[in-house]
Amino acid sequence: MKITGFEIIVVGAPWRELTIVEVQTDEGITGVGEVRMVNKTDTLVSAIQELGDRYLIGSDPADLSKLAWNIQVAEYGLPGEVGQSALAAFDIACWDILGKSLGVPIYKLLGGIFTERVEAYANGWYQGDRDPKIIAEYASKVVERGYRGLKMDPFGHASAEMTTADLRRSVGILEAVRDTVGPDIQIYVEMHGRFTSHTARRVAKAIEHIEPGWIEEPVLPMDVSGLRSVRNHTHLPIALGERIHEPSTLIPFLEEGLVDILQVDTTHHAGITGLQRLVGWSDAYNVRLAPHNVCGPIGTAAALHVAIAASNTKVLEHFNDFADPWVHEIVEGAPYVNPKDGAFDLPTAPGLGLTLNKDICAKHPRTGGRLALYAAGWEKRQDAKNYDSHGKK
Repeated sequence: MKITGFEIIVVGAPWRELTIVEVQTDEGITGVGEVRMVNKTDTLVSAIQELGDRYLIGSDPADLSKLAWNIQVAEYGLPGEVGQSALAAFDIACWDILGKSLGVPIYKLLGGIFTERVEAYANGWYQGDRDPKIIAEYASKVVERGYRGLKMDPFGHASAEMTTADLRRSVGILEAVRDTVGPDIQIYVEMHGRFTSHTARRVAKAIEHIEPGWIEEPVLPMDVSGLRSVRNHTHLPIALGERIHEPSTLIPFLEEGLVDILQVDTTHHAGITGLQRLVGWSDAYNVRLAPHNVCGPIGTAAALHVAIAASNTKVLEHFNDFADPWVHEIVEGAPYVNPKDGAFDLPTAPGLGLTLNKDICAKHPRTGGRLALYAAGWEKRQDAKNYDSHGKK
Protein backbone atom coordinates (compact mmCIF):
# COMPACT_ATOMS: atom_id res chain seq x y z
CA MET A 1 0.00 0.00 0.00
CA LYS A 2 1.27 3.46 -0.89
CA ILE A 3 0.15 6.94 0.10
CA THR A 4 -1.02 8.86 -2.95
CA GLY A 5 -2.13 12.18 -1.50
CA PHE A 6 -3.41 14.15 1.45
CA GLU A 7 -5.88 16.95 2.09
CA ILE A 8 -5.69 19.63 4.78
CA ILE A 9 -8.96 20.88 6.30
CA VAL A 10 -9.09 23.56 9.00
CA VAL A 11 -12.23 23.71 11.12
CA GLY A 12 -12.77 27.00 12.95
CA ALA A 13 -14.15 27.70 16.42
CA PRO A 14 -14.08 30.97 18.38
CA TRP A 15 -10.92 30.16 20.36
CA ARG A 16 -9.32 27.22 18.57
CA GLU A 17 -8.77 25.94 15.07
CA LEU A 18 -8.70 22.20 14.37
CA THR A 19 -6.32 21.21 11.59
CA ILE A 20 -7.38 17.91 10.03
CA VAL A 21 -5.32 15.88 7.58
CA GLU A 22 -6.95 13.19 5.46
CA VAL A 23 -4.43 10.79 3.93
CA GLN A 24 -5.32 8.78 0.79
CA THR A 25 -3.82 5.49 -0.44
CA ASP A 26 -3.70 3.54 -3.69
CA GLU A 27 -5.99 0.90 -2.15
CA GLY A 28 -8.77 3.41 -1.52
CA ILE A 29 -8.34 3.38 2.26
CA THR A 30 -8.16 6.80 3.88
CA GLY A 31 -7.10 7.88 7.34
CA VAL A 32 -7.50 11.07 9.33
CA GLY A 33 -5.31 12.94 11.80
CA GLU A 34 -5.88 16.14 13.73
CA VAL A 35 -3.93 18.85 15.54
CA ARG A 36 -5.15 21.81 17.56
CA MET A 37 -2.29 24.29 17.35
CA VAL A 38 -2.28 27.25 19.74
CA ASN A 39 -2.25 30.44 17.66
CA LYS A 40 0.02 29.17 14.85
CA THR A 41 -2.36 27.46 12.43
CA ASP A 42 -0.87 29.06 9.31
CA THR A 43 2.60 27.91 10.33
CA LEU A 44 1.34 24.39 10.99
CA VAL A 45 -0.51 24.16 7.67
CA SER A 46 2.63 25.25 5.81
CA ALA A 47 4.70 22.64 7.63
CA ILE A 48 2.17 19.89 6.91
CA GLN A 49 2.14 20.76 3.22
CA GLU A 50 5.92 20.95 2.89
CA LEU A 51 6.78 17.88 4.94
CA GLY A 52 3.90 15.87 3.49
CA ASP A 53 5.01 16.57 -0.06
CA ARG A 54 8.56 15.62 0.85
CA TYR A 55 8.11 12.53 3.00
CA LEU A 56 4.51 11.30 3.00
CA ILE A 57 3.60 10.97 -0.68
CA GLY A 58 4.72 7.62 -2.05
CA SER A 59 5.50 6.12 1.34
CA ASP A 60 4.02 3.02 2.96
CA PRO A 61 1.67 4.03 5.81
CA ALA A 62 3.20 1.24 7.91
CA ASP A 63 6.68 2.79 7.77
CA LEU A 64 6.06 5.08 10.72
CA SER A 65 9.55 4.92 12.21
CA LYS A 66 11.04 6.03 8.91
CA LEU A 67 8.51 8.85 8.60
CA ALA A 68 9.39 10.04 12.10
CA TRP A 69 13.14 9.81 11.45
CA ASN A 70 12.82 11.85 8.28
CA ILE A 71 11.01 14.69 10.04
CA GLN A 72 12.89 14.54 13.34
CA VAL A 73 16.41 13.80 12.12
CA ALA A 74 16.86 14.04 8.35
CA GLU A 75 15.49 17.59 8.33
CA TYR A 76 18.51 18.43 10.53
CA GLY A 77 16.85 21.36 12.29
CA LEU A 78 15.02 20.36 15.47
CA PRO A 79 11.34 19.76 14.70
CA GLY A 80 9.96 21.60 17.74
CA GLU A 81 6.26 22.04 18.36
CA VAL A 82 5.36 22.66 14.72
CA GLY A 83 7.37 19.79 13.24
CA GLN A 84 6.23 17.30 15.88
CA SER A 85 2.62 18.39 15.37
CA ALA A 86 2.80 18.00 11.59
CA LEU A 87 4.30 14.54 12.13
CA ALA A 88 1.50 13.76 14.60
CA ALA A 89 -1.18 14.54 12.02
CA PHE A 90 0.46 12.16 9.53
CA ASP A 91 1.14 9.49 12.14
CA ILE A 92 -2.43 9.40 13.47
CA ALA A 93 -3.83 9.18 9.94
CA CYS A 94 -1.45 6.33 9.09
CA TRP A 95 -2.47 4.39 12.19
CA ASP A 96 -6.09 4.92 11.15
CA ILE A 97 -5.26 3.43 7.74
CA LEU A 98 -3.44 0.46 9.28
CA GLY A 99 -6.32 -0.34 11.61
CA LYS A 100 -8.83 -0.13 8.77
CA SER A 101 -6.70 -2.30 6.49
CA LEU A 102 -6.52 -5.00 9.17
CA GLY A 103 -10.11 -4.57 10.34
CA VAL A 104 -9.22 -3.84 13.98
CA PRO A 105 -9.27 -0.83 16.32
CA ILE A 106 -5.88 0.82 16.73
CA TYR A 107 -5.53 -0.22 20.38
CA LYS A 108 -5.43 -3.85 19.20
CA LEU A 109 -2.17 -2.95 17.43
CA LEU A 110 -0.72 -1.29 20.53
CA GLY A 111 -0.89 -4.30 22.81
CA GLY A 112 -4.62 -4.72 23.13
CA ILE A 113 -6.95 -3.71 25.93
CA PHE A 114 -5.41 -2.98 29.32
CA THR A 115 -8.43 -1.03 30.53
CA GLU A 116 -11.86 -0.97 28.91
CA ARG A 117 -12.93 2.20 30.76
CA VAL A 118 -10.72 5.27 30.43
CA GLU A 119 -11.99 7.90 32.83
CA ALA A 120 -12.53 11.38 31.41
CA TYR A 121 -12.11 14.69 33.14
CA ALA A 122 -13.87 17.84 31.97
CA ASN A 123 -12.26 21.06 30.81
CA GLY A 124 -13.63 24.12 29.05
CA TRP A 125 -16.68 24.20 31.35
CA TYR A 126 -15.91 27.32 33.43
CA GLN A 127 -16.73 29.98 30.85
CA GLY A 128 -18.29 32.63 33.10
CA ASP A 129 -16.80 35.50 35.09
CA ARG A 130 -14.62 34.64 38.08
CA ASP A 131 -17.57 34.55 40.45
CA PRO A 132 -17.34 31.63 42.90
CA LYS A 133 -21.09 31.07 42.98
CA ILE A 134 -21.43 31.03 39.18
CA ILE A 135 -18.39 28.78 38.70
CA ALA A 136 -19.72 26.39 41.34
CA GLU A 137 -23.03 26.17 39.47
CA TYR A 138 -21.14 25.27 36.29
CA ALA A 139 -19.22 22.61 38.21
CA SER A 140 -22.47 21.03 39.38
CA LYS A 141 -23.52 20.66 35.72
CA VAL A 142 -20.26 18.84 34.99
CA VAL A 143 -20.98 16.32 37.73
CA GLU A 144 -24.58 15.94 36.59
CA ARG A 145 -23.18 15.00 33.16
CA GLY A 146 -21.43 12.07 34.86
CA TYR A 147 -17.86 13.34 35.08
CA ARG A 148 -15.90 12.27 38.15
CA GLY A 149 -13.15 14.81 37.60
CA LEU A 150 -12.85 18.38 36.36
CA LYS A 151 -10.01 20.80 35.75
CA MET A 152 -9.85 24.56 36.01
CA ASP A 153 -7.49 27.52 36.12
CA PRO A 154 -8.98 29.91 38.71
CA PHE A 155 -6.09 32.39 38.55
CA GLY A 156 -7.48 34.82 35.99
CA HIS A 157 -4.76 36.51 33.92
CA ALA A 158 -2.06 36.20 36.58
CA SER A 159 1.53 36.32 35.38
CA ALA A 160 4.56 35.55 37.55
CA GLU A 161 3.02 36.89 40.77
CA MET A 162 -0.37 37.33 42.47
CA THR A 163 -1.68 39.92 44.88
CA THR A 164 -3.06 38.69 48.18
CA ALA A 165 -6.55 39.75 47.11
CA ASP A 166 -6.34 37.88 43.81
CA LEU A 167 -5.01 34.76 45.49
CA ARG A 168 -7.89 34.86 47.97
CA ARG A 169 -10.34 35.19 45.10
CA SER A 170 -8.80 32.20 43.33
CA VAL A 171 -8.90 30.11 46.49
CA GLY A 172 -12.51 31.16 47.03
CA ILE A 173 -13.43 29.86 43.59
CA LEU A 174 -11.83 26.50 44.33
CA GLU A 175 -13.49 26.30 47.75
CA ALA A 176 -16.89 26.98 46.20
CA VAL A 177 -16.35 24.25 43.62
CA ARG A 178 -15.18 21.77 46.26
CA ASP A 179 -18.16 22.55 48.51
CA THR A 180 -20.50 21.99 45.55
CA VAL A 181 -19.07 18.80 44.04
CA GLY A 182 -18.12 17.14 47.32
CA PRO A 183 -15.03 15.17 48.35
CA ASP A 184 -15.35 12.32 45.85
CA ILE A 185 -14.90 14.40 42.68
CA GLN A 186 -11.36 15.08 41.54
CA ILE A 187 -10.44 18.75 41.09
CA TYR A 188 -7.33 19.24 38.96
CA VAL A 189 -5.80 22.70 39.31
CA GLU A 190 -4.33 24.15 36.12
CA MET A 191 -1.66 26.83 36.52
CA HIS A 192 -0.60 27.19 32.86
CA GLY A 193 3.01 27.83 33.89
CA ARG A 194 2.00 31.26 35.17
CA PHE A 195 4.14 31.59 38.25
CA THR A 196 7.63 32.05 39.58
CA SER A 197 8.66 29.24 41.88
CA HIS A 198 8.08 31.47 44.92
CA THR A 199 4.53 32.31 43.85
CA ALA A 200 3.83 28.70 42.87
CA ARG A 201 4.87 27.54 46.35
CA ARG A 202 2.63 30.19 47.89
CA VAL A 203 -0.33 29.15 45.74
CA ALA A 204 0.21 25.44 46.40
CA LYS A 205 0.19 26.02 50.16
CA ALA A 206 -2.97 28.14 49.90
CA ILE A 207 -4.92 25.41 48.08
CA GLU A 208 -3.74 22.31 49.93
CA HIS A 209 -7.00 22.10 51.89
CA ILE A 210 -8.90 21.75 48.57
CA GLU A 211 -7.03 18.44 48.09
CA PRO A 212 -6.57 18.80 44.34
CA GLY A 213 -5.80 15.72 42.29
CA TRP A 214 -2.77 17.57 40.94
CA ILE A 215 -1.31 20.99 40.31
CA GLU A 216 -0.44 21.41 36.65
CA GLU A 217 2.49 23.36 35.22
CA PRO A 218 3.10 25.47 38.34
CA VAL A 219 6.09 27.12 36.64
CA LEU A 220 7.19 27.58 33.03
CA PRO A 221 7.64 24.28 31.18
CA MET A 222 11.46 24.21 31.19
CA ASP A 223 12.05 25.82 34.59
CA VAL A 224 13.59 22.69 36.10
CA SER A 225 15.15 24.45 39.09
CA GLY A 226 11.90 26.29 39.79
CA LEU A 227 9.91 23.06 39.68
CA ARG A 228 12.45 21.42 41.96
CA SER A 229 11.82 24.20 44.48
CA VAL A 230 8.05 23.71 44.23
CA ARG A 231 8.46 19.95 44.61
CA ASN A 232 10.45 20.41 47.81
CA HIS A 233 7.75 22.60 49.37
CA THR A 234 4.49 20.77 48.61
CA HIS A 235 3.09 17.28 48.94
CA LEU A 236 0.59 17.89 46.11
CA PRO A 237 1.00 15.76 42.96
CA ILE A 238 2.59 17.61 40.04
CA ALA A 239 1.47 17.20 36.43
CA LEU A 240 3.24 18.54 33.36
CA GLY A 241 4.10 17.83 29.74
CA GLU A 242 1.63 19.51 27.39
CA ARG A 243 4.33 21.90 26.12
CA ILE A 244 7.09 19.31 25.94
CA HIS A 245 7.44 17.99 22.42
CA GLU A 246 10.51 15.74 22.45
CA PRO A 247 11.34 12.82 24.77
CA SER A 248 14.82 14.06 25.69
CA THR A 249 13.28 17.15 27.28
CA LEU A 250 11.58 14.92 29.85
CA ILE A 251 14.82 13.45 31.20
CA PRO A 252 15.36 15.78 34.20
CA PHE A 253 11.72 15.67 35.22
CA LEU A 254 11.62 11.87 35.27
CA GLU A 255 15.10 11.20 36.63
CA GLU A 256 14.76 13.74 39.45
CA GLY A 257 11.25 12.64 40.38
CA LEU A 258 9.75 16.06 39.66
CA VAL A 259 6.58 14.79 37.98
CA ASP A 260 3.81 12.44 39.10
CA ILE A 261 1.50 12.67 36.09
CA LEU A 262 2.80 13.01 32.53
CA GLN A 263 0.60 15.03 30.18
CA VAL A 264 2.25 14.99 26.78
CA ASP A 265 -0.17 15.76 23.95
CA THR A 266 -0.59 13.08 21.29
CA THR A 267 -0.97 15.74 18.62
CA HIS A 268 2.17 17.69 19.62
CA HIS A 269 4.45 14.77 20.44
CA ALA A 270 4.72 12.88 17.15
CA GLY A 271 1.31 11.25 17.29
CA ILE A 272 0.30 7.80 18.45
CA THR A 273 3.80 6.47 17.81
CA GLY A 274 5.35 9.24 19.89
CA LEU A 275 2.96 8.80 22.81
CA GLN A 276 3.23 5.02 22.72
CA ARG A 277 7.01 5.28 23.04
CA LEU A 278 6.56 7.24 26.26
CA VAL A 279 4.20 4.72 27.87
CA GLY A 280 6.86 2.24 28.94
CA TRP A 281 9.42 4.92 29.75
CA SER A 282 7.12 6.81 32.09
CA ASP A 283 5.89 3.57 33.63
CA ALA A 284 9.48 2.66 34.48
CA TYR A 285 9.56 5.75 36.70
CA ASN A 286 6.15 4.90 38.21
CA VAL A 287 4.64 7.98 36.58
CA ARG A 288 1.00 8.02 35.53
CA LEU A 289 -0.19 9.07 32.08
CA ALA A 290 -2.94 11.66 31.52
CA PRO A 291 -2.60 12.90 27.92
CA HIS A 292 -3.26 16.58 27.35
CA ASN A 293 -6.13 16.91 24.89
CA VAL A 294 -7.71 20.11 23.57
CA CYS A 295 -8.59 18.52 20.24
CA GLY A 296 -11.83 17.73 18.54
CA PRO A 297 -12.98 14.12 18.19
CA ILE A 298 -10.10 12.91 16.00
CA GLY A 299 -7.31 13.93 18.35
CA THR A 300 -9.39 12.69 21.27
CA ALA A 301 -9.81 9.29 19.63
CA ALA A 302 -6.07 9.03 18.97
CA ALA A 303 -5.25 9.66 22.64
CA LEU A 304 -8.02 7.30 23.73
CA HIS A 305 -6.63 4.35 21.77
CA VAL A 306 -3.22 4.77 23.42
CA ALA A 307 -4.85 5.20 26.83
CA ILE A 308 -6.81 1.96 26.43
CA ALA A 309 -3.64 -0.03 25.74
CA ALA A 310 -1.35 1.69 28.28
CA SER A 311 -0.84 0.14 31.71
CA ASN A 312 -0.28 3.48 33.46
CA THR A 313 -3.21 5.56 32.20
CA LYS A 314 -4.81 7.77 34.84
CA VAL A 315 -7.40 9.90 33.01
CA LEU A 316 -7.98 11.62 29.66
CA GLU A 317 -8.89 15.27 29.23
CA HIS A 318 -12.05 16.21 27.33
CA PHE A 319 -13.32 19.62 26.22
CA ASN A 320 -15.95 18.76 23.67
CA ASP A 321 -18.96 18.28 25.93
CA PHE A 322 -18.64 21.87 27.13
CA ALA A 323 -16.57 23.98 24.72
CA ASP A 324 -17.85 23.96 21.11
CA PRO A 325 -19.87 20.73 21.52
CA TRP A 326 -20.80 20.84 17.83
CA VAL A 327 -17.31 19.54 17.02
CA HIS A 328 -18.64 16.04 17.76
CA GLU A 329 -20.51 16.34 14.46
CA ILE A 330 -17.43 16.64 12.22
CA VAL A 331 -17.12 12.86 12.42
CA GLU A 332 -19.38 9.87 12.80
CA GLY A 333 -18.40 7.76 15.80
CA ALA A 334 -16.97 10.57 17.97
CA PRO A 335 -15.61 9.46 21.36
CA TYR A 336 -18.42 9.50 23.91
CA VAL A 337 -18.19 10.00 27.67
CA ASN A 338 -20.84 7.79 29.23
CA PRO A 339 -22.77 9.68 31.95
CA LYS A 340 -23.23 6.43 33.89
CA ASP A 341 -19.57 6.30 34.93
CA GLY A 342 -17.79 9.32 33.44
CA ALA A 343 -15.60 7.13 31.23
CA PHE A 344 -15.20 6.92 27.48
CA ASP A 345 -17.06 4.10 25.78
CA LEU A 346 -14.73 1.53 24.25
CA PRO A 347 -14.43 2.06 20.48
CA THR A 348 -14.87 -1.11 18.46
CA ALA A 349 -14.74 -0.03 14.79
CA PRO A 350 -11.52 -0.44 12.76
CA GLY A 351 -8.83 2.22 12.92
CA LEU A 352 -9.78 5.26 14.93
CA GLY A 353 -13.41 4.25 14.46
CA LEU A 354 -14.38 7.54 12.82
CA THR A 355 -15.78 8.76 9.51
CA LEU A 356 -15.02 12.36 8.58
CA ASN A 357 -18.02 14.50 7.61
CA LYS A 358 -16.61 17.11 5.24
CA ASP A 359 -19.98 18.80 4.84
CA ILE A 360 -20.06 19.63 8.55
CA CYS A 361 -16.43 20.75 8.41
CA ALA A 362 -17.29 23.13 5.58
CA LYS A 363 -19.97 24.76 7.72
CA HIS A 364 -17.28 25.86 10.18
CA PRO A 365 -14.55 27.63 8.19
CA ARG A 366 -11.48 29.19 9.72
CA THR A 367 -12.12 31.93 12.25
CA GLY A 368 -8.59 33.06 12.98
CA GLY A 369 -9.52 32.39 16.60
CA ARG A 370 -6.72 32.99 19.08
CA LEU A 371 -6.39 32.26 22.79
CA ALA A 372 -4.53 34.70 25.07
CA LEU A 373 -4.08 33.16 28.50
CA TYR A 374 -2.55 36.27 30.02
CA ALA A 375 -5.54 38.49 29.25
CA ALA A 376 -8.63 38.98 31.39
CA GLY A 377 -11.62 37.02 30.16
CA TRP A 378 -9.73 34.20 28.44
CA GLU A 379 -11.86 31.67 30.35
CA LYS A 380 -14.87 32.55 28.19
CA ARG A 381 -13.23 30.68 25.28
CA GLN A 382 -13.68 33.54 22.82
CA ASP A 383 -11.32 34.92 20.22
CA ALA A 384 -8.58 37.03 21.80
CA LYS A 385 -9.73 40.08 19.84
CA ASN A 386 -12.57 40.29 22.36
CA TYR A 387 -10.07 41.15 25.11
CA ASP A 388 -6.64 42.80 25.07
CA SER A 389 -3.25 41.59 26.26
CA HIS A 390 -3.17 44.02 29.18
CA GLY A 391 -5.95 42.33 31.07
CA LYS A 392 -8.70 44.80 30.19
CA LYS A 393 -11.97 43.83 28.52
